[in-house]
Amino acid sequence: MSKPGDIWLTGVEHIPSPNADERPTGCEIDLLVIHHISLPPGEFGGPYIGQLFLNRLAPSAHPYFAEIASMQVSAHLLIRRDGTAAQFVALDRRAWHAGQSVYCERDRCNDFSIGIELEGSDDVPFEPVQYDALSRLTKRIRQRFPLITPARIVGHSDIAPGRKTDPGPCFDWHHYRELIA
Repeated sequence: MSKPGDIWLTGVEHIPSPNADERPTGCEIDLLVIHHISLPPGEFGGPYIGQLFLNRLAPSAHPYFAEIASMQVSAHLLIRRDGTAAQFVALDRRAWHAGQSVYCERDRCNDFSIGIELEGSDDVPFEPVQYDALSRLTKRIRQRFPLITPARIVGHSDIAPGRKTDPGPCFDWHHYRELIA
């Protein structure tokens, strides 16, 4: 799972996910992907996102979970509705967040990106504390990975159009970009 030298941020909860692996040799991290997730869909605050990222989601806990419980997915970071953050994958490792994806004619975005999940959905505005946490984490990540310029911060929908909608129409890109400027 993790090894000495892995990049774990301070000030966030560490919950190592098995759903990660090494990035390809020589692959530089130069993309940040913003996502949203809620489990069950449209519900917030439960333990289910973490359980999904740890392969511990019980298919019987909710009808929707039967469809997704066997998926092996993760993100580097999760920002909950209250603004608290958890890190599931070391930043220098490949999290399994983007799936089939393309950015600037490069596929396999997991190879060269960092994924941040916001607890949310397409039809519910995000909390101000989530934007605050996201901007702080973005600044810390960009200090460590300067190839992630503001132009190389995208939504999941940008790298998987037609397949994904997140972070969705309720995500305030203008406000977020002001916070990270």
